[in-house]
Amino acid sequence: MALSNTAIINAKPRDKNYRLYDEKGLYLEVTKAGGKLWRLKYRFGGKEKRLAIGSYPERSLKVAREARDQARTQLSNGVDPSAHKQAQRAAETLNNGNTFEALAREWHTGKSRVWSTVHAKNVLDRLERDVFPYVGGRALPDITVPELLKLLRRIEERGAHETAHRVLGNVGEVYRYAIASGQADRNIALDLKGALQPVVKTHLAAVTEPKRTGELLRMIDAYQGTLTVQCALKLAPLVFVRPGELRSALWSDVDLEAAEWRFTVTKTQTEHIVPLARQASEILEALYPLTCRSEFVFPGARSRFRPMSNNAVLSAMRRMEIDKEEMSGHGFRAMARTILDEVLGYRPDIIEQQLAHQVRDPLGRAYNRTTHLDERKEMMQAWADYLDTLKASETTS
Repeated sequence: MALSNTAIINAKPRDKNYRLYDEKGLYLEVTKAGGKLWRLKYRFGGKEKRLAIGSYPERSLKVAREARDQARTQLSNGVDPSAHKQAQRAAETLNNGNTFEALAREWHTGKSRVWSTVHAKNVLDRLERDVFPYVGGRALPDITVPELLKLLRRIEERGAHETAHRVLGNVGEVYRYAIASGQADRNIALDLKGALQPVVKTHLAAVTEPKRTGELLRMIDAYQGTLTVQCALKLAPLVFVRPGELRSALWSDVDLEAAEWRFTVTKTQTEHIVPLARQASEILEALYPLTCRSEFVFPGARSRFRPMSNNAVLSAMRRMEIDKEEMSGHGFRAMARTILDEVLGYRPDIIEQQLAHQVRDPLGRAYNRTTHLDERKEMMQAWADYLDTLKASETTS
């Protein structure tokens, strides 16, 4: 019995993929993700084969039947429709540069205009390491779901489950870009929903107990590495910004006279002010003669034209035998949030605003960067003084 448009429209996804058959080998495969894919089953050279015709509704029932009839004509002339299609696509790919890698780089170039430099590099590194070597030279319509799953399994096998999910997300975005630009019909990444191992979320390690905080601060004060890393370590708990914001801090954003550090938060593209307590200002004043020839407060060890590496502070903590399960670079933020609230009693909205989280007033409006600035200045100085107290006491309770 031939298929009807009504039957196609009413076909709903189930727990497993299933097929709705038309005539002369044509059928519609309905995936569990909700996709509807035209396929033609035929025999060539004594073997059963499949020809992908496209997806519904991009290709209607009428168009799918026309493609079926064209394939059957090729068969009658001794031509394998699948081989003919692949040869056509290979020629088009060579002529148009319509490979996955070419389209992915085109997509990445556009996105890089709004991404941070670090994020753009991370995305491209993932694609170059885990995707391009396997499917980069292929046209998007020729890449199959099993092939994509296979390259993702390679990533999972090395224990990088979160990376596998990120790669799948990036591949899906490349397909969406290709569909929007008319260079692909469907996004095969959607068929892999639920196929990857789940990522077990873990909280970033942080010290939030006052006595251990004092011990940690004394260890930092005793650090024997370079002055640049030493100053970054000492400043991290005083300003509790994100690690990337600290290491890429610019001298042009620091006003030592006003005791303020103003910069744009890369995560939200919003302006932020960090009031500098007396202790923070003293650290920066001591560092200035050493690094003032660089635009970066914390230049890299090899070049003053680049900021300190991602791992400089973390590596220093590991050398001090501060375990990664106890403290991370982000941990200084959790430390401040917890102790400022639970020990020093500051209002959560002021703490969250100083953490550069989006905070709204009772009318739902986001606070601007200067809101509660006087209170935040007072809080930051009280916080620095409290940390000094913890460092000075061997018996903090």
